[in-house]
Amino acid sequence: MTQAPARPEAARRRHDREIVMLAFPAFGALVAEPLFVMADSAIVGHLGTAQLAGLGVASALLVTSVSIFVFLAYATTAAVARRVGAGDLTAAIRQGLDGIWLALLLGIAVMAVVLPTAPALVDLFGASETAAPYAVTYLRISSLGIPAMLIVLAATGVLRGLQNTRTPLYVAVAGFVANGILNVVLVYGAGLGIAGSAWGTVIAQCGMAAVYLAVVLRGARQHGASLRPDAAGIRASAQAGAPLLVRTLSLRAILLIATAVAARLGDSDIAAHQIILSLWSLLAFALDAIAIAGQAIIGRYLGAGDAQGARDVCRRMVEWGVAVGVVLGVLVVLARPVFLPLFTSDSAVKDAALPALIIVALSQPICGIVFVLDGVLMGAGDGPYLAWAMLVTLAVFTPAALLVPVLGGGLTALWATMTLMMAVRMLTLWLRSRSGRWVVTGAAR
Repeated sequence: MTQAPARPEAARRRHDREIVMLAFPAFGALVAEPLFVMADSAIVGHLGTAQLAGLGVASALLVTSVSIFVFLAYATTAAVARRVGAGDLTAAIRQGLDGIWLALLLGIAVMAVVLPTAPALVDLFGASETAAPYAVTYLRISSLGIPAMLIVLAATGVLRGLQNTRTPLYVAVAGFVANGILNVVLVYGAGLGIAGSAWGTVIAQCGMAAVYLAVVLRGARQHGASLRPDAAGIRASAQAGAPLLVRTLSLRAILLIATAVAARLGDSDIAAHQIILSLWSLLAFALDAIAIAGQAIIGRYLGAGDAQGARDVCRRMVEWGVAVGVVLGVLVVLARPVFLPLFTSDSAVKDAALPALIIVALSQPICGIVFVLDGVLMGAGDGPYLAWAMLVTLAVFTPAALLVPVLGGGLTALWATMTLMMAVRMLTLWLRSRSGRWVVTGAAR
């Protein structure tokens, strides 16, 4: 006798439990990551202005070098989750190991480029003569940890695909604590200065990578997955990640263009822009946590051949995205009097930021839909469409943003174009989700 389908209310409750169980730990891990840079800044800042300026340049280069490979986490999550849904844990872990091997190879390549070119990269970013030596020192030492950083990305994707976001949270928190302790000991206790901060970060990242590898290798032994690098599997991981790399680079370009336009508007506007951008990024962590849950859950449903379940959970996640977006928008409006004084006492900066903050608040429901659908399509392995959609968004945003200073617009107009950018993303993602072409079932797309 066939089992009766679950009632809509029961299905929604089940989806809600899945989303909460995956999204909340994912949010904690996401918030812990930028705390590395904040801890380094707080500790190095007491060494002097030149050291802090050098850290600012070097950390920006380091974060950029690593963040463009975030596809290692996203593509691995989707591929592993599909195989989990298909009930083949051995293949799931094997797929994850391919992603980790790819991360190691890419990390070594990036490290090999950054090490000898550190002075040129620092000079390209316009570091002052006093700050440049510190930036080069930090960048060269911290680049030794790039392979470990990329392994952490890929291994995080493996665990997310296995429906485990708690372990990444624990590892991220432990890594943050270890990084802070090591920084204090090496910077001040050992007297290594900014070099000590870089070594502390390298050691903490290597420790995180070691923990992740231990967890994944234990799973490989339990399920009989081969640990040897597989050329075909590594190549498949690279091919799956390439469209997501295009997507990420396009998004980075949008953020760089926005900052460049804000710089042309004047000192008060660029200062206000940086404050708003930091808030926008923080809000993105909350929404990205739901997207991560979407990657893992959608991949599992499609791997299990449950197309209707994938559509249902997609619909429920969009509802979550809108609801969380509304809550975040209200919080931004209510927190304005407290938030702005934390960053500046300059009335001109506050005046520039205030109306732009209102736009950010109003746009949060749109952002919620975008992040959720982005995660759903990633979980479905729909990377090529995501790449083309982001290129279209970049093509629309670029002329609109460049026209802001030409037409005499200010920061409010610039953030209106940022909202336009998110609206274009929402439209492209919504059209794809409505088409159903992303619903491809099976252990592999």
